[in-house]
Amino acid sequence: MKKVIVVGAGILGASTAYQLAKSGAEVLIIDRKDKGQATDAAAGFICPWLSQGRNPAWYHLTKAGASFYPGLIKELKSEGETDTGYSRVGILSVHKDIEKIRQMEERVQLRKAEAPEFGDITQLAEKETAELFPLLEEEYHSVHISGAARVDGRALRDALLRSAQRNGATLIKGDGSLQFNTNQVTGVTVGDQSFSADKVIICAGAWANQLLKPLGIHFKVSFQKGQTVHLQIPDENKSDTWPIVMLNPDEYLLSLDNQKIVIGATREEDIDGYDVRITAGGIQELLTNGLTFAPGLSDSTFLEARVGFRPFTPGFLPVVGYLPNWDGVIIANGLGASGLTMGPYIGNQLAKMALGMDLEINLHDYDINNAIGNS
Repeated sequence: MKKVIVVGAGILGASTAYQLAKSGAEVLIIDRKDKGQATDAAAGFICPWLSQGRNPAWYHLTKAGASFYPGLIKELKSEGETDTGYSRVGILSVHKDIEKIRQMEERVQLRKAEAPEFGDITQLAEKETAELFPLLEEEYHSVHISGAARVDGRALRDALLRSAQRNGATLIKGDGSLQFNTNQVTGVTVGDQSFSADKVIICAGAWANQLLKPLGIHFKVSFQKGQTVHLQIPDENKSDTWPIVMLNPDEYLLSLDNQKIVIGATREEDIDGYDVRITAGGIQELLTNGLTFAPGLSDSTFLEARVGFRPFTPGFLPVVGYLPNWDGVIIANGLGASGLTMGPYIGNQLAKMALGMDLEINLHDYDINNAIGNS
């Protein structure tokens, strides 16, 4: 039986651990539970087809990620996971300019043939759009894609971790450091405990450079701070099946169960370290934008705000593969704002790598060397 340690229990690490445990590996998951983990703050949507998709390698991961979800959710439900945080509710991409809507519909129609999970694509007038999301101002045309899904990152991560443990994985909280001998990573040390492994998989997101520095490696990961606002709308609004509303490429409205609405998300660059503060400016930006599009939210109750750090590697393209010049260690990083979309699929590929199985992705497209420097 192969022994594998997964460092990091966000959506990527949890997915990797689940796939490994399900395949019969002996799995240890180590996580520090740092404040600001991207998954812990994430509530997002699965709909890569609306993107411009100018980078084919990036689009391949998001498209494959969307296709991977239905089977994964079915598996988790068969294991008794009733709260996966995933629901196919559709999405409305809105705009006041009908010509922009027509162009958007033309673009997504071209992609439908290669993505059957798309569902139906419908162009809607202002009244039809507002009927699907009643809190919206009735002045927006939209493209509706029925196959899009919402995801609560915390709920899905927790379902994956529970299922991984049900299949034999062990989860511990702690600050892990890599054990190594010459150019071989042999395991991980947590406090005064040492754990050996055949493979160590690093899914440490924005904190990966700290973990790799003792190996003499500068791992070039940057991060973007994202804040989200969670609101509670009055009970008379039965919002559980409302579609996601894409306000612009960066911000959205997303309904969750129990009349909860998420406004997301800021994209804050050049922040000072791991700044997990919820800021007045971030909240103002989200509420102003959300209420401009959906003035019906003005009567909602503020519940909380969340903060997470999205990791980016050079070129804004994820890196996946074996650490160059080292044995026993595999890395994936740089999923950015698409972590919820592609994380479970990449986790599946990482598990296959660790077990010596054939992959569905070309590692040359996501070359780890692009993120490696010398410390």
